Amino acid sequence: MAWETTRRRLVRKVNSKYIYGRIPLLHTVVLFIEVTLLARLTTKFSVYYEDRPVMTMMITNAILGGMADTVAQLITAINARKPLKPGGLSKHDPLSIELHELDRKDGLLGKDFEKRGMAFPFDFERLVRFMAYGFAIAPAQFKWFRWLEELFPITKESALVPALKRVVCDQLLWAPLSVLAFFVFMTVTEGGGRRAITAKLKDMYFRTLMTSYLIWPAVQIVNFRLMPIQLQLPFVSCVSIAWTAYLSLANASDVTDSAFGEHWAG
Repeated sequence: MAWETTRRRLVRKVNSKYIYGRIPLLHTVVLFIEVTLLARLTTKFSVYYEDRPVMTMMITNAILGGMADTVAQLITAINARKPLKPGGLSKHDPLSIELHELDRKDGLLGKDFEKRGMAFPFDFERLVRFMAYGFAIAPAQFKWFRWLEELFPITKESALVPALKRVVCDQLLWAPLSVLAFFVFMTVTEGGGRRAITAKLKDMYFRTLMTSYLIWPAVQIVNFRLMPIQLQLPFVSCVSIAWTAYLSLANASDVTDSAFGEHWAG
């Protein structure tokens, strides 16, 4: 009991430390560690990939997934520290992108959101879930890209058409399944059952998939047309930092209607 009390006090104290009164120190340290790990992996990526390609992709995906969630938590924490202007947040403010509406998990930005200046704790369990998802999904992504390469080979004589066929196939088959897998995985690892999964998919699946169609076709055209096979998954994973940060905020949201839909639709 005494140890638990001490632990909570320590965690609360660490989470209350901010750089320049705005940037949470713990979030920044975690992101720095992740960037350092990724930089170290990048220097020897070719060697690792040649020896153990799937495992290399799994580790890379895990680190990038962790970075994405850390960025999402960092943005939300910074936004929570922002002084509230009369009439609410300005639409023209670069930090005012409805993130406060997207991340209300556990009521952290619900009733208490207007109590500015509060400490926004770093969620390590959430970080682990995102790293685990990136780690687990990598083998399927790896095999998927290999299958597309075999099904639609790109040659010197024919490059653009096979690349477009890969994109169409990827967006019609992989995109719906990957969004589904993401929300199911996250809901289950958060302790949710069938009802929670159904509610999450009903609330978030379609709009998330539609948003993905605004981003990923263009990314995949570049990926399939220009990137060699060994760099396709890392390229997608790097772009996925921003996308997964969005998914992190979306998954943490309990908002079912206006704020999420209006912002991301417009």
